[in-house]
Amino acid sequence: MTDSSHKALNLLGFDFGSKRIGAAFASNPTTQPVVLAPLKAQEGIPNWVEIEALVNEWQAQAFVVGIPYNMDGSISEMALRARKFANRMSARFDKPCYLVDERLSTYAAKQEHLAAGGGTDWKRHGIDGIAAALILQTWFSEAQHHLSSVPFAPMPTA
Repeated sequence: MTDSSHKALNLLGFDFGSKRIGAAFASNPTTQPVVLAPLKAQEGIPNWVEIEALVNEWQAQAFVVGIPYNMDGSISEMALRARKFANRMSARFDKPCYLVDERLSTYAAKQEHLAAGGGTDWKRHGIDGIAAALILQTWFSEAQHHLSSVPFAPMPTA
């Protein structure tokens, strides 16, 4: 477990998807995360050059990837793919990668987008970055952080 409340930590957060990966940056829990342009992916495989550019530009020290558990807390196929992405991020950039339960982040991101006057054409008005920002906010609010290298355990249902 790490205590992030005492010092700033440059974090890149990701909302993993098979066609697009949402991205956001935050360095402390008291400021709003910066929503970044979504990254294109093919079958969940990102353009690693684009990701490396983000890591360098934002001087990322760690990553946070949202894991889309099923609503009953069981592990979905997409959760396994998101975790694989998280482990690749950690290995490729030699930085810790944390996982957060993001079961409702896409729904919450859509609500936030609509509340701000956004449209419902989700392809045009991507909410991936908003979801990534919510994932970072979740990480900051957690008392305990889970590294992607630790095996999955089913999450308790709320």
